[in-house]
Amino acid sequence: MTYNASLNRTGEGQLQADLATPDNAQARAVAEVVQRTDPDVLLLNEFDHDAEGRSAELFRDNYLAVSQNGQDPVDYPYVYTAPVNTGVPSGLDLDQDGTVGGGGDAWGFGLFPGQYGMVLYSTYPIDIQDIRTFRNFRWADMPGNLMPIDFYTPEQAGQLRLSSKSHWDVPVRIGTTTVHVLASHPTPPSFDGPEDRNGRRNHDEIRFWADYVSGPAASSYVHDDEGGRGGLKPGDRFVVMGDQNADPHDGDSWPGSIQQLLEHPRVQDPLPSSAGGPEAAARQGGANLRHVSDPAYDTADFHDDPAPGNLRVDYVLPSRNLRVVHAGVWWPRPGEPGAELTGEHPFPASDHRPVYVDVHVGGR
Repeated sequence: MTYNASLNRTGEGQLQADLATPDNAQARAVAEVVQRTDPDVLLLNEFDHDAEGRSAELFRDNYLAVSQNGQDPVDYPYVYTAPVNTGVPSGLDLDQDGTVGGGGDAWGFGLFPGQYGMVLYSTYPIDIQDIRTFRNFRWADMPGNLMPIDFYTPEQAGQLRLSSKSHWDVPVRIGTTTVHVLASHPTPPSFDGPEDRNGRRNHDEIRFWADYVSGPAASSYVHDDEGGRGGLKPGDRFVVMGDQNADPHDGDSWPGSIQQLLEHPRVQDPLPSSAGGPEAAARQGGANLRHVSDPAYDTADFHDDPAPGNLRVDYVLPSRNLRVVHAGVWWPRPGEPGAELTGEHPFPASDHRPVYVDVHVGGR
């Protein structure tokens, strides 16, 4: 399951302070959502990272492992988190505002290092030794990239990292089978200008995984933070997970961005859906009435901003050699159990909804 939990804060250390006690209302709501869905492998986006990984431990121990509103606790003996690019100063004027410093000049937008990070929880062992991260991979090293070179100086274009947060390949051992969790959270394709630098970056952050799973010819340019080269081997099992910030038809994405994965020959789209998404779109109206995508597949409630409306931006996309048993978006309709945890702005938990897929790892 992937869940943009909105467990981000405006100041460094604030999330850790909030999670140090078991009574933070938002964290309790997020934990109850997780307990109601009870995933075996859980990726949380927008979870502020700290160097010691203390926030990830505190959320597990003080919230997930404690019953919320009568729900059964969930136990995750295996946890992985790592540094991200958000909030890390680049020393360059990446937003071209004439000054160096601030969130717009970080490798990925953020007010402090680790803001909007990620954490992976698992009931199955994580193969720590074989994890690959691609946080330092330079955008310019991707052949045929969409970088707006007229916007960046040559120095900036040569140094800018592709990942706004990071890309992780985390092998999870399920019995004798290894499934690669390919986790990321590309930048939103907005908050820029006519050069569309964020839309272009979002496209190429998604493309990275499409190339990574395509075999040696397409992934030969890939190099990880330890110097290892190439992508997955043919036949490897994987699941692409995370808030990809791209709807197939609506919103501000560069054309075809998420289709790079949805239409990939090694990837299957189980089309997770909900009953709450269509109800919300019809009730909220606005931009939702002009959307092309079926609101049953929506995963985020952006109706408080009149421009995008609700969108499908969060994905769990298994490889074709995993058999999908069930899939869904956890978005209850009003009056259904748990609906009070979704709500509307200001949201009790998050403006995103969890997306889950049940798979059988033994093949189709």
